[in-house]
Amino acid sequence: MTTRLFGLIRLVDAAAFDEYRSRVGTTVEKYGGMVVHRGTLAHCYWNELGCGAFDAFVELQFPTLADATRWASSEDYQNLLQVREQAMQLTLFAIN
Repeated sequence: MTTRLFGLIRLVDAAAFDEYRSRVGTTVEKYGGMVVHRGTLAHCYWNELGCGAFDAFVELQFPTLADATRWASSEDYQNLLQVREQAMQLTLFAIN
């Protein structure tokens, strides 16, 4: 079953964010995934969960939850964590 990951992003450092975006897609593709959509927040109507404000979002798609998990825990992706931590604060979740 196809799994989609959604990331809610609060930008911290634009230059680091550009670097992260230029590198992360390759890691996603290596594990069978693809970047479906990237965008910026136009308007938030409700935030009753209190997850905090965000500036942008990303939607990724993987063939299975196992593929998404392999990507997230892979050495390829782990090598990007330092840049990601400089670039943003992230909430990432999977849905089926």
